[in-house]
Amino acid sequence: MTERPSLDRVVVLIPTYNERENLPAIVERVRREVPEVDVCVLDDNSPDGTGEVADALAHDDGQVHVIHRAGKQGLGAAYLHGFAWALEQGYDAVVEMDADGSHRPEDLRRLLAAARDADLVIGSRWVPGGRVVNWPTHRKVLSVGGNIYTRVLLGMDVSDATAGYRVYRASALRGLDLASVESAGYCFQVDLTRRAVAAGLEVVEVPITFVERVIGDSKMDQSIVRESLGRITVWGVQRRAEQVRERLGGRGRWHQL
Repeated sequence: MTERPSLDRVVVLIPTYNERENLPAIVERVRREVPEVDVCVLDDNSPDGTGEVADALAHDDGQVHVIHRAGKQGLGAAYLHGFAWALEQGYDAVVEMDADGSHRPEDLRRLLAAARDADLVIGSRWVPGGRVVNWPTHRKVLSVGGNIYTRVLLGMDVSDATAGYRVYRASALRGLDLASVESAGYCFQVDLTRRAVAAGLEVVEVPITFVERVIGDSKMDQSIVRESLGRITVWGVQRRAEQVRERLGGRGRWHQL
């Protein structure tokens, strides 16, 4: 096995929209648990003043950075902005992490350790050892069902393709044609997973404990679920169509021999 380059410079991207109460705690936990990594807050012009809180954190800590975005444009758009910035800054790996505490910084070292031998590491709720805390039954059913649907339709051996706690090597991001990514909402995670699998990248799942937010309201709603299912269905249909074309093409070549 070829030895992969070391991950000397890592940045944790934290998208925010109205997270002023949660942000200081999550940044403090990241900096305490893995002090060598940087943090970059991607704030979508939060009306509650989250951007100002982020600026204060950056003022007090040179390893905290802030990107102020024009407005609320979706999770995927925020991460794409952060990816581009991180690649320009020369980071070796990029971490996705929610601001609300659902992704525990205490799990980050294990994800980074797995990234030594992988291109994409997913902090998974639905592999052995993974668990969810404080979720109602209907949320668990929705998440597990959605991931089974995704796995079957897209043919990916990934148990938690919708997970948002991830580590990407910079080299992997450069190879995923991010300029063509159109999914802005939560199905952004599925989109990048299927691109990574299709590109033959090494994708590893590490069990985590996902903790439902205590402060503030979840950004998940029915419109997000509908958008995600709709896009996943379209991708699945496209995949089946490509498989049919490949089989028919193979038959055609056979008959010409």
